[in-house]
Amino acid sequence: MKKRIAIYGSTGSIGTQALEVIENNPELFSLEVLTAHSNATLLIEQAIRFQPNIVIISDETKYAEVNQALASKDIKVFAGEKSLIDIAGSDTYDVLLAAIVGYAGLSSTLAAIEQGKTVALANKETLVVAGDIVTRLVTEKNARIIPVDSEHSAIFQCLVGEQNNPVEKIILTASGGPFLGKKPNFLINVKKDHALQHPNWTMGAKITIDSASLMNKGLEMIEAKWLFGLQNEQIEVLIHSQSIIHSMVQFEDGSVKAQMGLPDMKLPIQYALAYPQRIKNNFKRLDFKNYPNFTFEQPDYKTFKNLALAKDAMFKGGNAPCVLNAANEIVVDAFLKNKIGFLEMSDIIEQCLEKIAFVEKPSLQDYIACNTETRLLASTLIK
Repeated sequence: MKKRIAIYGSTGSIGTQALEVIENNPELFSLEVLTAHSNATLLIEQAIRFQPNIVIISDETKYAEVNQALASKDIKVFAGEKSLIDIAGSDTYDVLLAAIVGYAGLSSTLAAIEQGKTVALANKETLVVAGDIVTRLVTEKNARIIPVDSEHSAIFQCLVGEQNNPVEKIILTASGGPFLGKKPNFLINVKKDHALQHPNWTMGAKITIDSASLMNKGLEMIEAKWLFGLQNEQIEVLIHSQSIIHSMVQFEDGSVKAQMGLPDMKLPIQYALAYPQRIKNNFKRLDFKNYPNFTFEQPDYKTFKNLALAKDAMFKGGNAPCVLNAANEIVVDAFLKNKIGFLEMSDIIEQCLEKIAFVEKPSLQDYIACNTETRLLASTLIK
């Protein structure tokens, strides 16, 4: 039986690469649902090429354009946030690839989990914002989350077959981004064009900026805590500029397992969609002769303050990670629009963490309110 796939966020970097994986394995996958926020042009192209059963454009102002373009096709077209949630909560698919960027992906992911679905999770913000609620619901509904982030996929793969062997710690590796080794006197003048030039990975704009500021690694620490049921002290970050070792797991006997490969997101995407099967592909192979040296170093928490802020939020718990994420989404957007400087992002996030009231055990409604309040505050702090 083919796995029926729903791609939420099909026009982004993860979504477009997932379509390549599905196209190359027609005997294993059928594409049932495609969604996009506002990129109607690409969504229409994808729908015509891949012929899904359902297409959703969440920006309702683009509905007429998409509906008219696909009128002659046997494709149902919907629009709006409610449609995303309704389809995620339906039985039209087997695996939902959650690739909507940021907080916007939370509600549809929760709807899928409510139905006991398998979620291939590329949206780390879902677990950053409401990891306690999400993981509890996964258990209650007998759903499954398979991580797509390269680091979390690596940890997941290292843990296969190790169910009864306690983990001592996990080691998340980070490339260090384009500004590895730089100091504040350099970063103060950084512009978006420079920050978007990642040395190893091809990603969307938001996650590329997060990688440059090391916020991405901070968010991944929080995500890992919930995905793998870890204590805060069990999570370590190391800079590994070659991006070949995607992460490692150290077990209580001291043994360390690592997952390695070239930096190509199609591999963890394929693994998540096909799990537990490993399927043949023509991706470029790792040749160790081209990587005679692996290097590791401690991250610079003082210069890259976002990583320190994320780590503090993880230890504080409650709604602190929600504040962190909401403020970060606002400041990254402002940086990409040249409204604030690179280092100002950290300053505004820190102010939000100080000013938003702490809630130790938030409900989902608390998280929603906190997200809204933080975004408003961060927006007012942008000069």
